Amino acid sequence: MAAVDIDVPVDTEPQICNPEDMERQAEGFKEQGNAFYIQKDYSEAFNYYTKAIDASPRTASYYGNRAATLMMLFRFREALEDSQQAVRLDDCFMKGHLREGKCHLSLGNAMAANRCFQKVLELEPSNKEAQQENKSAATLLEYQRMADVGFEKRDFRTVVFCMDRALALASACHRFKIIKAECLALLGRYPEAQSVASDILRMDSTNADALYVRGLCLYYEDCIDKAVQFFVQALRMAPDHEKARLACRNAKALKAKKDEGNQAFKSCSYQAAYQLYTEALTIDPNNIKTNAKLYCNRATAGAKLKKLNEAIDDCTSAIKLDDTYVKAYLRRAQCYMNTEQYEEAVRDYEKVYQTEKTSEHKHLLKNAQLELKKSKRKDYYKVLGIGKNATEDEIKKAYRKRALMHHPDRHSAATADVQKEEEKKFKEVGEAFTVLSDPKKKMRYDSGHDLEEESSFDGGDFDANNIFRAFFGGHGGGGGQGGGGGFSFDSSPDNGPGNFFFQFG
Repeated sequence: MAAVDIDVPVDTEPQICNPEDMERQAEGFKEQGNAFYIQKDYSEAFNYYTKAIDASPRTASYYGNRAATLMMLFRFREALEDSQQAVRLDDCFMKGHLREGKCHLSLGNAMAANRCFQKVLELEPSNKEAQQENKSAATLLEYQRMADVGFEKRDFRTVVFCMDRALALASACHRFKIIKAECLALLGRYPEAQSVASDILRMDSTNADALYVRGLCLYYEDCIDKAVQFFVQALRMAPDHEKARLACRNAKALKAKKDEGNQAFKSCSYQAAYQLYTEALTIDPNNIKTNAKLYCNRATAGAKLKKLNEAIDDCTSAIKLDDTYVKAYLRRAQCYMNTEQYEEAVRDYEKVYQTEKTSEHKHLLKNAQLELKKSKRKDYYKVLGIGKNATEDEIKKAYRKRALMHHPDRHSAATADVQKEEEKKFKEVGEAFTVLSDPKKKMRYDSGHDLEEESSFDGGDFDANNIFRAFFGGHGGGGGQGGGGGFSFDSSPDNGPGNFFFQFG
């Protein structure tokens, strides 16, 4: 049989097989590692401690040294494994137990840390470092307990406070960071929550909890489609993640109901839209931004349905959830205008204009201020009992009715107080008719000019009887004004206001 040539690799370095030589070599590596550790070159120290372990894998102190180096590199999980291996090799290795406890503490496992420190104190009862670290473990447990109670009560500020204190003791604990981030999101502090979650994802892109928090922030910022993507990704990493599953379900339901309401509104089905927005508001009370929009949308539908007071209440609810929501202020201001609550309307328009100084907002504010000014004058339309769009004929009919109703002669048998009140009303009716029956004066009155200040109507020289006489063709009685001969009013009980009889004398 022919011989076969085989290439055999040749070692360029001599292999040390003697155990004593191996130990000496391992000890040399350890000493080099110590030198780098003292110089704070922890990466090189790690390399030489690893060589020492490779040369002598049964020496506990080498694992202990590498654990110390990994702790300085903030690689606490790897350091924990080395510490545990060290105490497995030597259960009396006090530094190994101490380092294991510190790793557990940094990773947020206070109970395990406590067991390790107790073991150190069994080996060395007077060990000050173990005593102090044990106190830190007890403090950490107390912060965890307080945070659990706070979360149960939805006191998220307390939870954030406790987690900040806990992370000062357990800086590498992802669980504490996630709890803090979730509570920050629930408090509406989305940028801070996003930052914490992103830090975790940079170290572990598959962390389902961090993916859930990222999604939660987007969900609460009303970026529902993007939020669903993160919830789905979290569930892909951890199919049993209950919070991600619930949030994903809520997000999809909220978006569907809101979109359905919007579609109904666009179709002018305002009652259906109102009901759909109401249903959407019950899905997740914690979603502040989306709920603020839902309240404002329902207010818009309510205004279309003439539910103006309810619309105002909905806008107020939206503003309570988001006091920067300009659209809600605008909607409420318009409802105030429609219900003639002009001072409230001016206040809302001023808030809007301070936020966004646009020409449109300036115009809305000026218009509200004008209506407020007009509302403080005598309302001549109300005096005559007519609407602002009354025709010339309707104005005349209203004057005829009111003038006869309040004419002093009709109340000549009444008490002095009643006579005085009716005379005042008679004058107001004449004043209102004088303005509203004159197209120029009416136009200036409707446009908000103060007619008395501009001297276009001098109430001091006004004589209601003259207007009355002119209207009724030159006839008239002075009544309380001292005029003679005019009308005869029948004040029998059968004739109520507006049902009087008069005849020329």
